[in-house]
Amino acid sequence: MSKRVVGQNNSIAAVIGDQDTVTGFLLTGIGEKNLKQETNYFVVNHETKEDDIQKAFKRFLSQKNIAVILVTQQIAEKYLRTLITNHDSIIPTILEIPSKDAPYDPRKDAIIINANRQLYGTDV
Repeated sequence: MSKRVVGQNNSIAAVIGDQDTVTGFLLTGIGEKNLKQETNYFVVNHETKEDDIQKAFKRFLSQKNIAVILVTQQIAEKYLRTLITNHDSIIPTILEIPSKDAPYDPRKDAIIINANRQLYGTDV
């Protein structure tokens, strides 16, 4: 059973990332499968099509029980930037995380950029 996110009843987190990142989160107990056999995680590798990544992301956005979507920043930058930038709801919250192949860069994080705009009037 997956760990529940505090704040909403039966809320869960979803993750999109490389094999190692997703496996790490699955080992913490984040993995879940719904009645349609859909999982709350999506593994991306060099053979994964951009359309499949975007479909998984949109599915996570539409699921009422997902409160947080974790996406490796490298995948967010390459495949999901427009979708993330256009997402304006608080829930689900989209968090960009580092992967073992690419360190976190706050200058590319949509949440950080938006916060800087609101607080300081600049992107960085």
